[in-house]
Amino acid sequence: MYSSSLADAPAIREPLHAPVAHLVRGGVTEGIHYGSVVVLGAGGDIELQLGDVEAAFYPRSALKPVQAVAMVRAGLPLDGELLSLAAASHSGEERHLAGTRRILELAGVSEDDLRNVTDLPYDPAVRDAWIREGRAPDRLAQNCSGKHAAMLYTCKLNGWSLDDYLDPAHPLQQAIAEIVEDLTGQRIARVTVDGCGAPLFSVSLHGLARAAARVTASEPGTPEARVADAMREHPEMASGSGRDVAALMRAVPGLLAKDGFEGVEVAALPDGRAVAVKISDGANRARVPVTAAALVRAGVDPALLTEFAGEPLLGGGEPVGCVRPARALDPVTVRACA
Repeated sequence: MYSSSLADAPAIREPLHAPVAHLVRGGVTEGIHYGSVVVLGAGGDIELQLGDVEAAFYPRSALKPVQAVAMVRAGLPLDGELLSLAAASHSGEERHLAGTRRILELAGVSEDDLRNVTDLPYDPAVRDAWIREGRAPDRLAQNCSGKHAAMLYTCKLNGWSLDDYLDPAHPLQQAIAEIVEDLTGQRIARVTVDGCGAPLFSVSLHGLARAAARVTASEPGTPEARVADAMREHPEMASGSGRDVAALMRAVPGLLAKDGFEGVEVAALPDGRAVAVKISDGANRARVPVTAAALVRAGVDPALLTEFAGEPLLGGGEPVGCVRPARALDPVTVRACA
């Protein structure tokens, strides 16, 4: 069972990653993706670990559900699509921009109050259309704009200052840090700045999995359950059309999943089973099949995960290989590659 006391911050060290996926072309191992994987049982015990699951690392956007829980605890009244967007790394589709504008409208603030960086839409097709239309990078299009709009809304409701809401010493960020420690069960090792400009908290991969499990296994109506329900019911608002993390939530009943830059993914089920993955080189081509294999080890029916086995490697336009999980992760069904 989970302890109510906080563990010490994870050690800041060079992580001892292990092989988690093999790049196989024409029957020969061409490359190896290193990383770390942890699988938690329903009671919180570690059922599988590969690599270094206790070293400090940055969860990147995989921590957004926890940040959203912190904002709901602080009074953020959003639900449904807009709450899912508050925890999103969105693709920059029109529905994401419209949802962000709606959050800003509810908060009584404007786009000028946003402090996230400007960017083009994340989705390649949306980005290409944006460029063809001659549109410049802006804050709404940046994939974290929903979270930043929700941060402004939370500040407005609590009477907190808006101009400096990204300062780690700001009451909002202090409240978020408190919930990060509460849900991960450990002290934060270090605080830096994420790509969008918001504070980024370093925890362990084990702590990230524990936080996701606590969110999905929480009682109905709690801030944790509200965030989990919003993301599961509106996965495309938390990511985008065609995104693998949205498809994964659609495929596995009750699953909450969130990805993050640099090869991070966390996923958890309503009974508290959870997995967390970090690919050391940040490769999505390894993140997806490794996460699927970890979910199988957590007890998810493999038949639900066939589309997440990984894209084939092509030679001359034809499949000649694949990225497959390492035997240590998938000892029973190691897929043969072309």
